[in-house]
Amino acid sequence: MTEAQDHLAASNNVSKIKERQFKGLSLTERKHARREKLIEAGIEAYGTHGFFAVTVKDICIEAKLTERYFYESFKKSDALFHTIFLILIDQLQQNVMQAIMQASSDPQKMIEAGLRALLTTLKQHPKMARIIYIDAMLVQELHNQATIYETMLRFDRMIQAFVMLMMPHIQHDEQEISLVATGLNGYVTQIAIRWVVSGFKQPMDEVLSSCSIVFLSLFNTFSEKEKIAKK
Repeated sequence: MTEAQDHLAASNNVSKIKERQFKGLSLTERKHARREKLIEAGIEAYGTHGFFAVTVKDICIEAKLTERYFYESFKKSDALFHTIFLILIDQLQQNVMQAIMQASSDPQKMIEAGLRALLTTLKQHPKMARIIYIDAMLVQELHNQATIYETMLRFDRMIQAFVMLMMPHIQHDEQEISLVATGLNGYVTQIAIRWVVSGFKQPMDEVLSSCSIVFLSLFNTFSEKEKIAKK
């Protein structure tokens, strides 16, 4: 190894040592840890008080970080909210899809499993429920946030996939099923919003029954059409 190479290697070693000079964490790791703290603080603050009642300062107090560190990860409060929304919506959808896939192949049991997973997740995580079904809707409407709108459309696609899975021999084109999925999503969303706003006062089984009605009606309608088509 040449003298220049020795010098370069030494410099790299010094850089690595400096990078890890605070509690054994590199600068990148510390930034990531601070970002995670801000996300946790955001879920707590937004989920408790609502997006429009929370400031950047409030988030920083909750996270026990200075505002300088907030702007290290997020340009503004909206950016943190969107990040949190995407994380929570992904968790919610994963819970629903996992429940559906673990249910028996009977369509009615699949419907109940998926909807019960949705409602159970919301009730067990009221902060998530508020952020997704109250604040996100207001942020989308008042700030014209396309990200939230596009993300909510994922539920349309999830329901469409569910319908196709539930009725693999369905004799309807993809566009029609897509419209039906949008309608189902809107129906369940409005029921969920009402339930969340009320503080989950109505028993879950009653809410589940109300959500199931349109899915079961759809299944029965398509099943009858399929029988007629086969005659």
